[in-house]
Amino acid sequence: MATHSSILVWRLPWTEEPGTVYLDHAGTTLFPQSQITSFMKDLMENVYGNPHSQNISSKLTHDTVEQVRFRILAHFHTSPEDYTVIFTSGSTAALKLVAEAFPWVSPGPEGSGSCFCYLTDSHTSVVGMRKITAAMNVSSIPVRPEDMWSAERQDAAAAGDPAGQPPHLFCYPAQSNFSGTRYPLSWIGEVKSGRRRPASRPGKWFVLLDAAAFVGTSPLDLSVHQADFVPISFYKIFGFPTGLGALLVNNRLAALLRKTYFGGGTAAAYLAGDDFYVPRESVAERFEDGTISFLDVIALKHGFDALERLTGGMESIRQHTFTLAQYTYTALSSLRYPNGAPVVQIYSDSDFSSPEVQGPVISFNVLDDHGNVVGYSQVDKMASLHNIHVRTGCFCNTGACQRHLGISDEMVKKHLQAGHVCGDDVDLIDGQPTGSVRISFGYMSTLEDAQAFLRFIIATRLHSSHGQPLPLATPGEAGAPPEDSEAQNAVPAARARGSSSPQEDTSPHSGVWNNSPTAVDAEGLCPPLLEATGTQQTTSEKAADVPDGDLRSHVITNLFLYPIKSCAAFEVIRWPLGSQGLLYDRSWMVVNHNGICLSQKQEPRLCLIQPFIDLQRRIMVIKAQGMEPIEVPLEENSEQVQICQSKVCADRVNTYDCGEKISNWLSKFFGRPYHLIKQSSDFQRNAKKKHGKDQSAHTTATLSLVNEAQYLLINRSSILELQQQLSTSCENGKEELFPMNNLISRFRANIITNGTRAFEEEKWDEISIGSLRFQVLGPCHRCQMICIDQQTGQRNQDVFQKLSERRERKVKFGVYLMHTSLDLSSPCYLSVGSQVLPLLKENMEHHDIPATE
Repeated sequence: MATHSSILVWRLPWTEEPGTVYLDHAGTTLFPQSQITSFMKDLMENVYGNPHSQNISSKLTHDTVEQVRFRILAHFHTSPEDYTVIFTSGSTAALKLVAEAFPWVSPGPEGSGSCFCYLTDSHTSVVGMRKITAAMNVSSIPVRPEDMWSAERQDAAAAGDPAGQPPHLFCYPAQSNFSGTRYPLSWIGEVKSGRRRPASRPGKWFVLLDAAAFVGTSPLDLSVHQADFVPISFYKIFGFPTGLGALLVNNRLAALLRKTYFGGGTAAAYLAGDDFYVPRESVAERFEDGTISFLDVIALKHGFDALERLTGGMESIRQHTFTLAQYTYTALSSLRYPNGAPVVQIYSDSDFSSPEVQGPVISFNVLDDHGNVVGYSQVDKMASLHNIHVRTGCFCNTGACQRHLGISDEMVKKHLQAGHVCGDDVDLIDGQPTGSVRISFGYMSTLEDAQAFLRFIIATRLHSSHGQPLPLATPGEAGAPPEDSEAQNAVPAARARGSSSPQEDTSPHSGVWNNSPTAVDAEGLCPPLLEATGTQQTTSEKAADVPDGDLRSHVITNLFLYPIKSCAAFEVIRWPLGSQGLLYDRSWMVVNHNGICLSQKQEPRLCLIQPFIDLQRRIMVIKAQGMEPIEVPLEENSEQVQICQSKVCADRVNTYDCGEKISNWLSKFFGRPYHLIKQSSDFQRNAKKKHGKDQSAHTTATLSLVNEAQYLLINRSSILELQQQLSTSCENGKEELFPMNNLISRFRANIITNGTRAFEEEKWDEISIGSLRFQVLGPCHRCQMICIDQQTGQRNQDVFQKLSERRERKVKFGVYLMHTSLDLSSPCYLSVGSQVLPLLKENMEHHDIPATE
């Protein structure tokens, strides 16, 4: 037997019973214990609300779901720029969605209209699309594999200009779920370009690649093979969750899709009493009717983690599963009765020579020594007695079943009249098989699984031939790994099935953290030595000495930066500016094990983490009560960084993991696994355009890990008014006030100014501080974070409630600023005591902007 690669022997605690040989991975694969344990731990430690709400738990759900969307696209080597992930209840629902939304053109006087072509070796769910197209008067054309193989390639230029001609759709499986045949992915480009036509119809061809059976055991690179639609079911890949799939839609086609029904969450606006409906702008939101199965989506993260940790990736899975199938195919093919008759008849389009043309699926029927088929139902029952799980029937693929078993259309109808329907145990009619037996391998399948199945076939079919040797490879022979092979040494240490020890691979998993070098040069931004306070008290004392000046003067009384998003402030007297705001302001953030950014809304104790930046030593020192201080370099080590993706205010940001040491430090402090990540120096995140007449002033401005703008300014007069509202009386009649510094810290601003009137800053259009100019973008719309005492982490709802009452329930406080121009050819600074010159707005219109954190 030609060997393709060594068979990896997986010994892991799967969900099957001890001694079970599970060989229906094409039906659904199995999930490891660690995947479920990790997911359940996630659910126990976090509250995930309905993503259509606006509360804290809902925001966590939304952000986690979006992170999973990105991870799905990354798994298929593409990005949100090229594809959109639409979650569905499975690949069947994804196919139905395409049939309903595709821009079909009905035939008319000027042309024949669109056509729907599908390979006859397709799942029932693909063939069923023709019922929807028929309702639209669109013709359906079944295409046999042999016809597609023999279709003459045409010159792209000779195919004609498809402009103005009707769109057609061709659907075919990347892998047959019946035989495991893998059809060329090159067909995608050939059909779309017109070089290979499923049918002789003028028009533009689009391609749906049914990848459900393929992606469970093979990588799919959508950056190379850019199908227009790709339906998948996740249980085929991970085993859990079931009932969740997705449709990957090429964004070039997304605008052409037509939506009829609209459900909860898909409408931007509609009227109940009139035919008025405006869909949401996002393609995913437009087609995900109702609330998605968000807990199942979150479970996918743990599926990806387990898959990567235990296997090393899809290419390893492809090689492993194919080698097992190749080995089993060769052994099955060699089995003979004493009279020389074959024991099985295998239905295949290949000789299992390469994973490019054959998946890890073997479809066959057992024969007796006279060549008669033994019914699949009998084989299934016998296999069950040996605790071997197989699949029988036609596997929801009548076209392939007919082709391989030689069943004519008339015979299918005759079988139905005889009482046979899909999925029953009527395996023989007039001595002819109605289906077959299928075995299929997954990434946790072992050499022992394959050998146990072969022993079963021999034991049940060749029991009279006691002297027949078992045609199985032993360690060191072709097709099986030697006892000390590198493949076995590379397999994670784990227990065998049925072992009493539940230990599994415990090597650290990086989640979304992967290795990719990056570099930074901040020399032009950071002078070697700058004035910065050692403690917050020193700066506050100095700030208190700043005079208020006349009624029209404003000065900076305090400067704060927040190196770690949502952690404590670092107060300074004088600080340099970078292209994204105050240098190192919100350059880092703490994320959970899913890579989701944490804020004080989820983790109030973040405010107890105190970062201090030492520009001279180029380090950040992080302190917390009860913890030893820890140092983090200000810039990444390009040779050691682990690039990861996260999201801030719906924007994807490139970051890098700051390392295991600080991760362990944070995890110890919070009692759960957290990471510290920093925005990559070579990543640029552009600010969103401002609403209003002047949209060009800061369109090129860049942001750190802030939500909306580079700076946040608050006015002491505004704080004073709120402080007075919060005043209460004790039993002895004395007033108790929230201290001014306590209130200032709750609003987490960068720039604190004095002022003459409360909330006058909302009337400003621009401000100048020395030679620096800043545009005022509008007020900050506050969230519940202002209820958190930044010194203790305790919540007090009075601040939010009083502000809501004062601001007529709009809860606005402070204004956002953005550089209008900034010349970094020489160092620029902001300093306490600098004069602030505001420019009033010409009109009082403004737009609310969400809170910074």
